[in-house]
Formats: sequence, C-alpha cells, structure tokens
Amino acid sequence: MPPGETGAGGRWGWDSSYPAPAKLNLYLRVVGRRSDGYHLLQTVFRFLGRADQLHFSPRDDAAIRLATPLPGVPPESDLSVRAARLLQAASGCSRGVDIHIEKHLPLGGGLGGGSSDAATVLLALNHLWQLGMPRQRLQEIGLTLGADVPVFVFGHNAFAEGVGEALQAVALPPRWYVVVEPPVQVPTAIIFAAPELRRDSPPIAAGDWRPDGIGNDLEAVACARFPEVAECLRQLAAAAAPAAARMTGSGSCVFAECASAEEAAAALRRLPPGLRAWTSAGAAAHPLHELAR
Repeated sequence: MPPGETGAGGRWGWDSSYPAPAKLNLYLRVVGRRSDGYHLLQTVFRFLGRADQLHFSPRDDAAIRLATPLPGVPPESDLSVRAARLLQAASGCSRGVDIHIEKHLPLGGGLGGGSSDAATVLLALNHLWQLGMPRQRLQEIGLTLGADVPVFVFGHNAFAEGVGEALQAVALPPRWYVVVEPPVQVPTAIIFAAPELRRDSPPIAAGDWRPDGIGNDLEAVACARFPEVAECLRQLAAAAAPAAARMTGSGSCVFAECASAEEAAAALRRLPPGLRAWTSAGAAAHPLHELAR
C-alpha cells in the first residue's frame, strides 16, 4: 500500500497518527500466585483520552527500525520493535517499517505506556501490512510481550483476570480523571517481588464489581518503598476531596475520578505548584478498535 493511501479501514493509512492510549486500573487485587511465579490478578482497566502517538513509514526491506529510541533502552529491547518483529514472524510478512513514537505517557508510571505502544504497533501494522490477523491472535502475540498488552488489543474497558489475559468488557460511566506523575519510576518487578505484598485477596465475580469497588493491593508496597508516591497521593487526596486518590497499576502515577471536566480542572488547580499533573476524560473504547475483528 503506497504512502498516503488509507485502504481498508477508512481513515487509517500510512500518513495517519496512531494513538496508544493510557490506562488506569480502577481496581487491582492479587488473588493468588501460579507455580511458575506469575501473580494472578483481578483488575478493571479504563482507557483515557491521553495517549502516545505513533507514526509508521514503509520500508523497501524487511528491517524494523525505531526512529525515536528511548534513552537507556536499546531498540532491540523496546516493546514496539519486539511487537513488530513478532508480527512479522507470526504472519510470514517480509515488509519492514520505521516507527516514530511521540511519548506523552511516562515510563514506569503504571499507565501502560510501553504496553499500549506495543499494542498499537500490532493493530496498526496488521492493518497497514494487510495481514487480516484476527484480534484474538493479536492478543495472544501481545501476551508474550507483557500482561497489559492484550487489553489494548481487546479494545474495550475490561474486567481482567489471570495474568491479564482473561478479559470481559465492562460498561463504565463517563468520568474525568486527574492524574499526577510522581518524580520517580517504579519498576513493576520490585513491587511484585516484595515479601509484604498481599497475594490472597478474595476474588470476586466480574458481574459483582461496581464502579465504587476501589482498591489496589500494590499501593501500600509502592508507597512504603517510594515515598514520592505516598506524598503525591496525599496531595491529590487533599486537592480532589471528597474524591478518593488511588494509585494505578504498580505505580508510580496516582489519580482521582471526577464527575465532570470542570470538577477535574478545579482539583488540578488546587494541587501544589511544581507537580506534573493533567486531566483526561475516560474513553468508552480504544480509538483503534475498528482495526481488528
């Protein structure tokens, strides 16, 4: 498909900007641990309007090149490059691509930035290379890259179980969010390796979860080991009251849910100066959901 053509799928062509949205974990419980060490979770994923933006340029060879490598991350290790190469291998495709990423989501923030970028690579290249690979197969490829990748391919706000691969769509009410980015990256592995992490929370049925069913088993561990997270939670709780302040994923970002854009903007204004913070609407679905079936 020549550059500039949109082809099947309407407006999404080589010249498009492909969003990789942030996610929040509205609820996150560790309900067990497998014999191989992987933790069993229950969580509710919500997509946000804030997103990284990815651009793709076709190549005349089969090379996969990341034009915007992250400092300290070798391109060979980048999830976006790995996603493209796995898609090549799974499909037998011999086409190459240059990938340009505009980063708006922080590293180590619990917003799913790297996982979301990888999912957008799978969705976009499946479309641009005209592979026609079904969504379920793309989710399987995504799971080999990380537990958060499948939900971005799935494309709906979801109740997730297992290691993140068992997904059920959930309908969430329109909401706005204030998100604070603490000045620290929280490595997921450190949180899950912590001996004090609770690993026996009682599981619930997906249909029993309600939007006020909040809680994150990882939050106490992250706050104890990274005081910056605890301090940002305290500051956000004061600014967003009576809304609760919570941590997403394994951290570091914290958020508060608001009923309207005006309420979120008011909470943002009440935060102390110098904090990196922003507001975003919750999304009803992933913006690239139409690209796979």
